[in-house]
Amino acid sequence: MGTGTAVAPRAIGEPAVVRWILIVTALCFLGLFLVVPLAAIFVQALEKGIGVYLVSLHEADALAAIRLTLLTAAIAVPLNLVFGVAAAWAIAKFEFVGKSVLITLIDLPFAVSPVISGLIYVLLFGLQGWLGPWLAAQDIKIIFAVPGIVLATIFVTFPFIARELIPLMQAQGTEEEQAARVLGASGWQMFFRVTLPNIKWGLLYGVILCNARAMGEFGAVSVVSGHIRGLTNTMPLHVEILYNEYNFVAAFAVASLLAMLALVTLAAKSAVEWRVARQLRAAQSAGPEEGRKS
Repeated sequence: MGTGTAVAPRAIGEPAVVRWILIVTALCFLGLFLVVPLAAIFVQALEKGIGVYLVSLHEADALAAIRLTLLTAAIAVPLNLVFGVAAAWAIAKFEFVGKSVLITLIDLPFAVSPVISGLIYVLLFGLQGWLGPWLAAQDIKIIFAVPGIVLATIFVTFPFIARELIPLMQAQGTEEEQAARVLGASGWQMFFRVTLPNIKWGLLYGVILCNARAMGEFGAVSVVSGHIRGLTNTMPLHVEILYNEYNFVAAFAVASLLAMLALVTLAAKSAVEWRVARQLRAAQSAGPEEGRKS
């Protein structure tokens, strides 16, 4: 064999014109259905000037909607974080009866409409629901209150972290955990020193997606919130009310915050993907290097 560098065969054999047509088509599609609507949101929000824009965001109901959205995400995301890590660890590292059922239940929110999930909570906790009379007797309010919004948000977002971690932890296997166990590590030591460092980027990726969905959820929250202005309206619900009242500038002003959240989420997601790809390239380049040294 010669010592010259071998030229890898082309993975794609289509003519250049075909590739350019596909690229231009994809860019036009993204521009029409993503860039233009995003630009329209900011244009409409700033249509009457930055002063009106800021006043719309400082309005009492808008501030209440922002606070409730942040509160809901601050509760739902950590709870989903705990559940997602525990579920992924159990599914990827252990064999137990009902494992397939647990996986199916994790995927349930992907198959059920958010509106249906909201109706389920109304049937459970509403005044005419199964637990409604008992809750009313105890003066506990879930539906048309913050607890119902949090429960509905948790339901629609709990697959995100688990579904990011399960394939990652399955691919990693259990060899490192078994070695740590043999060396005398406890369960918590094994988790914090072995498992968590191996899944940290996948975990962060899942948290980013979970937070974005929690702050942007509309269907399930709309059913259980009652649309009480200043009390149970999250940002998406507040946008709907403002738009229905023909207060377009204020509606687009609040919508612009959600759009900026989407852009920040996209940037964070891309940064995590770049970091993971960089680590994979470093690991792949280290492998041949070690082989040559040996």
